Amino acid sequence: MSESTQKPQAPVFKPSPEFLARQKRIEDAINLRKPDRVPVAPLVVHYYPTRAKGISNKDAQYNMGKTIEVWKETAIKHNWDSAASVGSIPSARPLELLGIKQFKWPGGGLGDDQPFQWVEGEYMMQDEYDEMLANPNEFAVKKLWPRIATTLAPVSGMTQMQPPPLLFLSNAYTLPGLIGGIVSQPPMVELLEKMLELARETEKDNKIAANYAMEMMNLGYPFTWAPVTFPAFDWISDAFRGMRGSMIDMYQVPDKLLAAVDMFTPLTIGGCIMMAEQTGNKGVFIPMHRGADGFMSNEQFAKFYWPCLKALFLGLIEAGLTPIPLFEGDYTPRLEFLQELPPKKVAGHFDQVDRKKAKKLLGDVMCFWGNVPASLMCTGTPQQVKDDVKELIDTFGDNGGLIIDSQMGLPDESRPENVQALTDAVHEYGVY
Repeated sequence: MSESTQKPQAPVFKPSPEFLARQKRIEDAINLRKPDRVPVAPLVVHYYPTRAKGISNKDAQYNMGKTIEVWKETAIKHNWDSAASVGSIPSARPLELLGIKQFKWPGGGLGDDQPFQWVEGEYMMQDEYDEMLANPNEFAVKKLWPRIATTLAPVSGMTQMQPPPLLFLSNAYTLPGLIGGIVSQPPMVELLEKMLELARETEKDNKIAANYAMEMMNLGYPFTWAPVTFPAFDWISDAFRGMRGSMIDMYQVPDKLLAAVDMFTPLTIGGCIMMAEQTGNKGVFIPMHRGADGFMSNEQFAKFYWPCLKALFLGLIEAGLTPIPLFEGDYTPRLEFLQELPPKKVAGHFDQVDRKKAKKLLGDVMCFWGNVPASLMCTGTPQQVKDDVKELIDTFGDNGGLIIDSQMGLPDESRPENVQALTDAVHEYGVY
């Protein structure tokens, strides 16, 4: 093969000393070993980098190449110990092509500078539990997909039509006309055209993400997570029944709700294992929405939520992965449950919690990740941010089990000087 016709070599990752130092720093903290200093690693980054550069939220979601370039600049500027993971905000064009109804986004039902929002609803009715449990794949294609993605409505129509006898007598003469007759119908033509564009958009986004990941790692920045999953209860409550529906189900059809949770739990584990194998990243991000205080009592948590959450954690740990739950809301009343987890295997990112109680009950169980208040990041002074980081270090830093971040990752409206104060504080107070 001549030099001019040779295929370009794929980028090769060569771990630099800076990459290895940052990776070890984070791994030591997760394993409750004292690193050289406390890591600072935003778990989730949405629009902060692009807003700080004057880029609208709409432009950020419709131009992922530009967004990721700004994310790179931001991680370098603030000297974080990890890169921002790509899955934090969804690319807008695929949502548009599918006619997604479970999301609204800037340029897709929202103003240019509003953040994307989840649209809750009862996308599965209470009286459809039996149908879903009996054949979940058929239910997804026939009912769930068309309800959450308007573009997929023709797929439901195909599954419901009665096939003509010719379908079973097809041969080389009849098959072209039969298939052509199906796909030439206007709704199917539109669907196929959008699916082809979706394929191209997905390929483009995947290339952007892969190049970004390779570039960031070669620049010395590891990624704390790649696989993402939810506890089974949240899958059902978020995507199927909505909060109202799932809370009613706990009283009206608890057995069916629990049966669905049991069915979903292995799927929440298996999908992560497969994604971890594909990406080579063992950190699993687990956003959690319904388990916090205020959504259910401790008794309900013990019955409906904790069994699937604990099974998820243990299944991932058994597979050699690291669960990184984002405990959204107040998790102080749930700390006793978390004591049941194996030590040094989970990195718990906390939104709201009694810090002293968390240290007392979980200090030897899991790394504490977080939780500088969003209010300080957005309206406080750099010194106030540094004082709060020092409090976190004084509380959790004795055994090394601490990673610094804000409550839910970086707030979009964070002041750049306050974001920098996170890094400055760990360099000033967090060196072991």
